[in-house]
Amino acid sequence: MDIRELTTAMHRFVGAMGWYDPDTRRPQTPRNLAISLSLEASEVLEHFQWQETPPNSQDLADELADVTLYLLQLASLSGIDLEQAVLNKLEKNYHRTWDDEGIG
Repeated sequence: MDIRELTTAMHRFVGAMGWYDPDTRRPQTPRNLAISLSLEASEVLEHFQWQETPPNSQDLADELADVTLYLLQLASLSGIDLEQAVLNKLEKNYHRTWDDEGIG
């Protein structure tokens, strides 16, 4: 399954939950999705708090999946081709000088 198919599956799920309905209590706006993405990414960190490796890899996998789903949805609703954006960013990164850059 590729990014487009994952995005379609994500939209199908969100639609089935009614979260695209105008009167939903969970409006799927880019702002709300960006907040949710950040919250889920923070939940990934909880699995490493006070330890180098997570005690339960399935729980970590679930959190990473949540991050991915919010990222796919945010990109899609923002009109961003995430696959192309990743490829473009990788190309830019090949031309960066990493060790000469300062922090921040």
